[in-house]
Amino acid sequence: MIRARSAGDYDYETGGAGYAQHRQPDRRIEARVHAALGASRTVINVGAGAGSYEPTDRAVTAIEPAAAMRSQRPAHLPPAVDAVAEHLPFADGPFDAAMATVTIHQWSDADLGLRELRRVSRGPVVILTFDRDALNGFWLADYAPEAIEVERRRYPPIDRIVEVLGGTVEVATVPVPVDCTDGFGEAFYARPERLLDPAVRLAQSAWGFVDAEAVDRFVTRLSADLASGEWDRRYGELRRQPEFVGSLRLLTARP
Repeated sequence: MIRARSAGDYDYETGGAGYAQHRQPDRRIEARVHAALGASRTVINVGAGAGSYEPTDRAVTAIEPAAAMRSQRPAHLPPAVDAVAEHLPFADGPFDAAMATVTIHQWSDADLGLRELRRVSRGPVVILTFDRDALNGFWLADYAPEAIEVERRRYPPIDRIVEVLGGTVEVATVPVPVDCTDGFGEAFYARPERLLDPAVRLAQSAWGFVDAEAVDRFVTRLSADLASGEWDRRYGELRRQPEFVGSLRLLTARP
């Protein structure tokens, strides 16, 4: 039997098993995403994964090409359609709004996928993503520069996203709460110990592109610095910050 493969740059059939556990939507970030959708009643959620940030008070059509991710969607959400962002199987403009949360960097052709979102939506296109030019503000750049460089290569520039979507685009910086429940990298700005857990890293696709030697160096150095207190001497103030203003961005494009 031929095993299914993910459509984007990361193989979620192999690496996506823990996403539903470790990438729980954060309610404060979720509130911003849902507010950006405005009064839209019909929404297409592209790259929907296990359903993070998907509204339950609207009619949602979810698009997800990876079977491993579709299988993790909770029972209260509708099943996802097996399709890719670059070729959405819909006519022009059937949805009030479109959304894509922390996914566009994984698409094989981000420009084409963004144009498809704009094509099928009559109203706002809402994108939650990261600004690759702000990634170095996170302490991980010191401990695992390889992971940061991977992300810099994968994420489309914010200016490019704005240009492709067209219309009027609002770009908002989204602060990350200290107890953020969505386990992307910056969610652990004040909880470095969590990034020593292989299951947590497995739910962050960047690590799938970092070689084992670099991962071992990261684990060895961070473990030692936490044990000696060196991490806290350098970055301990972060443990007392209620929020981290990093690279997380919310784009709302209106035609």
